[in-house]
Amino acid sequence: MTDRDLGSLLRAYREDVRPQDVGMPAAGRRRTPGLRRAELAVLAGVSVEYLTRLEQGRDRHPSPAVIGALADALRLGYDERRVLLLATKDAEGTGVCLATVPSEDVPAGTRSVLDRLAPTPAVLLDQLGTVLGCTPAYRTLLSPTGLFDHDQPRLAPVVLGDPRARDVYPDWDAVADRVVADLQRESVPSDPALAELTDALTVLAGAAFTERWARPVADRGRAAVVRMTHPTAGALRVEPQVLAPRGGDHLRIELLLPADPATERALDDLAAGDRTLRLVRPDAS
Repeated sequence: MTDRDLGSLLRAYREDVRPQDVGMPAAGRRRTPGLRRAELAVLAGVSVEYLTRLEQGRDRHPSPAVIGALADALRLGYDERRVLLLATKDAEGTGVCLATVPSEDVPAGTRSVLDRLAPTPAVLLDQLGTVLGCTPAYRTLLSPTGLFDHDQPRLAPVVLGDPRARDVYPDWDAVADRVVADLQRESVPSDPALAELTDALTVLAGAAFTERWARPVADRGRAAVVRMTHPTAGALRVEPQVLAPRGGDHLRIELLLPADPATERALDDLAAGDRTLRLVRPDAS
């Protein structure tokens, strides 16, 4: 959390960015070394008058698209974007927030299937890409992305926004394409939780999300093989396989199978030891 409101945050971020950092000339006398409002307005595609209202706190409810455009123009990192996201929610208790996990119990049969998949890296996901449960090997494999640093692990915000995901996935663009396409395929357009999530992603990931979300889903198929770089296991090649569990509407199990003998040996090493199923959300049944 932050004790700063949205307007003061935007001004502080603006004044911390030098014109040359965003490809603009630094000519003329400046009271501060940062961007002028007019310069940021041009970069973000908003009016100077509107940016002034935001910074002065006279408009506390900008759209996610506006905040995302300002974050892109300021070249904010993932942590700074999360601070902005929280600030939009803090403004009079409204605004963009991270979507909550749908109140759906995990069927006992689905938990049993996931448990029996160990030591394979496998994860149980809902329609929004929320991690409801996973095998220990999956947690070990995906932890370097920062996925499990959050109380509510969800694929899209981490893959699209957290810079650590780009280190894990050498072909990050293809993985990001797939994550957004999966969200489009699996989710229900009228779902309020989907609207909350897409608003949050517009701020957290900016154009990396909005440009993909605008493309036809048919243009992006699931990659047959995904390359990964793990800090201890090294270079890996995994083949995602998706199962639809019986009796689990809007749920899917994804397995990450080794695509070559070297990856198989590396995954076996990662899976050694604890093989207990990891439920991210406690069973409510």
